[in-house]
Order: sequence, then structure tokens, then C-alpha cells
Amino acid sequence: MMAATPPRRRRAVGFAAEETAAAWLAERGYTVLDRNFTVRQGEVDLVVRNEEVLAFVEVRSRKGDDFGTPEATIGTRKIRRVVTAARHWLARYGDAGLDIRFDVIAVDRSPRGSGEVRHLPAAFEAGL
Repeated sequence: MMAATPPRRRRAVGFAAEETAAAWLAERGYTVLDRNFTVRQGEVDLVVRNEEVLAFVEVRSRKGDDFGTPEATIGTRKIRRVVTAARHWLARYGDAGLDIRFDVIAVDRSPRGSGEVRHLPAAFEAGL
């Protein structure tokens, strides 16, 4: 049986993946507007803008793919929590008439992947 990753280590790994994702998006012309926007009902890892698109980004990371890809770990409960947090963000800051979408950034930390980043634009719908 494999031991669970301690919470402090898990947070550090998550932070590193978010840093990688933010830098990757910035290199491609996105502006990071917010990080770790949290409300009681959920959290959005990154809020970014690129031209006429406002994207709420969920960042996922895995050390290996023995149990699936990082993006495969996003379930309906997580999507609900991201969408709820996005609604709160929009209520607070507005959408400035931009198109809204929900993206996923997967960061592969396996020895083979060496930090490979996969961007899945419009990975899920929210009906906003």
C-alpha cells in the first residue's frame, strides 16, 4: 500500500505546478489576473485573459501516469467547485464583455514527462 502525500508536500507540489502553468500561459500571451481565488464553496487555481477570452484554469499535476493522466482526475464535484468559485469571481470583478471558458492545464512531473505541460482550452462547460 502506498502512503499518501503529506498535506504540506502536496501544497508545495500544487504550488509548483501552478507556477509552471502560469509561466507557460504568460509565455503564450495570457495575462494572469488572479491566483488561487478561494471562496467557501470552491477555488480557481488561475484566472487568465488572452485577447477576448477570460479563462478560469484548473491546474492538475501527477508524478506518474500509472493511475491515469493529471487531467483525468477532474471529476464532476471538482468542476462544480471551480464553476462556483468562478461565479463568485465574476460577481466581484465582472467579465468585461469577454468570452468565458474553463481550461485545464496538466503538468506531467514523471521522469519521462519532465514537466511537460498540456493545455486543454474549454475543457468543460459551465453554462455561464
